[in-house]
Amino acid sequence: MTQIVAETPVETPYHIPFADRMTGLHNVADILVDRREEVLQVLYESCNHKTAAGEIEVALAALAGAEQEVTGFRPPRLDQLAVLMPSNIPLYSYVLYLLIPSLYTERLVFRPSGRIDSQLERLHKLLGEAHRLPIRLRQTGQRDFLENDVADSQVLVFTGSFENAEKIRPQLRKDQLFLYFGQGVNPFVVGPGADLGDAVDGAIRARMLNSGQDCFGPDVYFVHTSLSSQFCNLLSRRVRSLKHGRYEDPTADYGSMYYLDAFEDAISHLMDNRSFILVGGRADLTESHLAPTVLVRPVESATNPPELFAPIFNVVPYTSGEWLHRTLRHQYFEERAMAATVYGDEPELIELLRRRHTVSLNATVADIENGNEPFGGRGVRANYAAVGGVRHTEPLLISKAVADHLGPRLSGGAA
Repeated sequence: MTQIVAETPVETPYHIPFADRMTGLHNVADILVDRREEVLQVLYESCNHKTAAGEIEVALAALAGAEQEVTGFRPPRLDQLAVLMPSNIPLYSYVLYLLIPSLYTERLVFRPSGRIDSQLERLHKLLGEAHRLPIRLRQTGQRDFLENDVADSQVLVFTGSFENAEKIRPQLRKDQLFLYFGQGVNPFVVGPGADLGDAVDGAIRARMLNSGQDCFGPDVYFVHTSLSSQFCNLLSRRVRSLKHGRYEDPTADYGSMYYLDAFEDAISHLMDNRSFILVGGRADLTESHLAPTVLVRPVESATNPPELFAPIFNVVPYTSGEWLHRTLRHQYFEERAMAATVYGDEPELIELLRRRHTVSLNATVADIENGNEPFGGRGVRANYAAVGGVRHTEPLLISKAVADHLGPRLSGGAA
């Protein structure tokens, strides 16, 4: 009898298309360490010291993991990648959207957000002197950028609103990959068995990142009624003790709000919901300073929390796990499913959330985020990759998305 032995497929060796550019990435890492104060001064334009220092640390970590990331996900060589940059985290975005993709992309072009264009220009000049990579800044209008630079690119990366993403997507060719990074509700759940001290500490760190102006910030805190009174009391005491200061002040816990429209939206939200204010609610209009504010709504209140880039803690106590599950399965939450946090013993809830979210357990989303791994959820307003007229809602990492969605096309495989 002849025995047939199945052959194990041999994986084709992968070589980073532009491996020599690792030197440029190492040079940038050296700049971030050796000229840290200079980098901080650039970042202080739009964020406080704690946020800026943290951004340098995560940027260094992502640079250190760049080679392993690209080798692991094996993206094909690209001719050009275009980026419409976000209006915050300029350094981290520069690393994730430009420097790491330069290892497999011949040319990269980016357009800064108008809110931080001068800041990003200064940062690009500082880092460009170190890396000397073919990364070009375009100070053109968005229409010109789309009609010229994006038209010559195989990939467009965009961070912003879902409505703007849906206006851009139809303008692209079907063979172009569109990567959209959007918004999430990022529900923060404090369930039975949670360590209250840890939960309150995590709640404050998550919401106060960049003085409340970060996309990882939870828009709602669901707290079980067995803990809600203690949680709110402790949270209120901690919030009252937070120190406001200038962005350059390393002892300050938060600073004034940088984005005027976010400040106006926050004031409007507090006016509409002032009956729920437990602590805070004070604002200095001349300095765009909004005191951290805790809102506590009635038990199991129906809520579709808006995305607020502000130091506002929106607390909704809950008693029934069934009610919470039903709430999180609502279309509003599912469309915005990006990340979620759970403190305590809620195994069924964790299982439910993991179907559509990146979930952090007894830690914040920022604690578990890794710039060299896919991140996000399966909500269409949270993030998606689009190619060939189809949107794929999935956690995103540029190198992996390029490998998954363009690899077969560029190698002649099926679309």
